[in-house]
Amino acid sequence: MNYFEKNKKNIIIGVIATLLIAALVALWLQKKVIHSNDDIVGLVYPSTLMVGDTLLFEDKTQFAKTKRWSFGDGATSDKNSGIHFYNKPGYYQVTLIIDNKYSKSFPVMVRSREVAKPKDTAKIRTTIDAQSQAMVFENVQFRAISDAKQFTWKFGETGNIDSKEKFATYSYKKPGDYVVTLFTDENIEPILHHIKILPGYDALQEDVTVEDMYSKMDNDFKYHLQQIANGNSFNTHYNYLLKKYLCNNENTVVKVNDSKVNNFYMYCAGLQFDKNNVIQTVKVNFDDTQSCVTKVDITQSK
Repeated sequence: MNYFEKNKKNIIIGVIATLLIAALVALWLQKKVIHSNDDIVGLVYPSTLMVGDTLLFEDKTQFAKTKRWSFGDGATSDKNSGIHFYNKPGYYQVTLIIDNKYSKSFPVMVRSREVAKPKDTAKIRTTIDAQSQAMVFENVQFRAISDAKQFTWKFGETGNIDSKEKFATYSYKKPGDYVVTLFTDENIEPILHHIKILPGYDALQEDVTVEDMYSKMDNDFKYHLQQIANGNSFNTHYNYLLKKYLCNNENTVVKVNDSKVNNFYMYCAGLQFDKNNVIQTVKVNFDDTQSCVTKVDITQSK
């Protein structure tokens, strides 16, 4: 029996082991040394963007010794990661070249950026939010509904510029029909608003009876108390009554519903916070000189 036949089994095992080792070495060499384009680990984001937007690029290819990015617009980079900007719209191929041998391409679509159209000032509509009727010495609020930055108000009584705020308040001194004019930096033509200012009570005519005169005063007093009860400007209506009828005496007696007695200030303060009262009747009582109201009789309900 010769050597081969004697060691046949061991020889076969050795050959098989050698082949396995060779296969493993070949596989290792293929992974570590032999590469293809599919082994490139690169990223480009986003694939669709606007002119001037940021394009992100990054390469994590492990075996790369050298790399070069080509962005399709003449620009290149040898960095692992970074950003790029396109100045013109179009379709670009971003290419990553590894070791001057392997490459991978990424398609990128760059769209034009829409330019914001300038505002058409002729279409910008500014309006004035304000009441159309008020009393003399009443604080009237005017609000400009607009996106403008500059405002110039003329309330029509003085002929001068009265305010340069978006929200303005004005108190007319004389009754009449007035035209409120608003100028802004976004409107070529001024915005107009008409307001009628009523007197505290109608001017007395020579043939007006004494009863009519006192009735007008009672109704005027009632109007301003009701405005306070409705939650409107407390100071405007309170000061009007205090100055016009009470000779600035806040302690003037007020009798409510023939029972409750209070001074004028406390009554109006309570009327302001206990809202929704309905002032039914008001009767003012003057002093001997007929110049100052010394007592006010009020009938009210809810």
